[in-house]
Amino acid sequence: MTCEPSPGSLSAALIIPALNEAESIGGVVAGFVAAERRPGVRWLDEVIVVDNGSTDATSRVAEDAGATIVTERQRGYGAACLAGLAYLRDRAPGPPTIVVFADGDGANVPDDLGTLLAPIERGAASMVIGARDRRAEPGSLTLPQRFGNVLAARLMRHLYGAQYSDLGPFRAIRWDALTALGMKDLNYGWTVEMQLKAVKLGVPATEVDVRNRCRVGGQSKVAGTVRGVVGAGVKILWTIFRYRST
Repeated sequence: MTCEPSPGSLSAALIIPALNEAESIGGVVAGFVAAERRPGVRWLDEVIVVDNGSTDATSRVAEDAGATIVTERQRGYGAACLAGLAYLRDRAPGPPTIVVFADGDGANVPDDLGTLLAPIERGAASMVIGARDRRAEPGSLTLPQRFGNVLAARLMRHLYGAQYSDLGPFRAIRWDALTALGMKDLNYGWTVEMQLKAVKLGVPATEVDVRNRCRVGGQSKVAGTVRGVVGAGVKILWTIFRYRST
């Protein structure tokens, strides 16, 4: 699968799934909107926040900060991402060349966007994963997150030959490559599904080191609860073994 960009033809859009992130989402959107104007990220032309059934002011705050709002009532990280992709597919300008995914809790650093996009811009990759471990702020990754990343990475390396170190949500992928993957997962398995399908289809991929900050607004809905940790862990492991037989 080719990853060579056509000069002058690149565009990018950012999808941020969000559930009750009113405390953080304004700063997140404002940060990425400001990052659009900096050298190296000139391709970003739209920031989309997918409100995944929030009961707070997430949508209003995000819109005030400059985001396009998409609503997806079906709860689930993957469901929100798929809703964002459906919007991009059907929007008047057409889909972008590159889709970027980021979290709405303030953990991702907008200034790292240029680093994330650079391998795609120069034709070195079609998918780029933001690896968090080496530049994570102390306390921003919980022990279950670190353990889960190591376990998942080792399993993917052993079973698929995949050279990943992280399942980081801050990532970028060319639209044509993402379309070829046929993403389906509606919740915790979204990130690992993308990475495994990329390996199986031969999508050129790489990792870059990105920063990771402590989230704004209290504990994570996934990593900060026993139910979330167990649910995510089981789904990620199930997904890794599931694609072994397909």
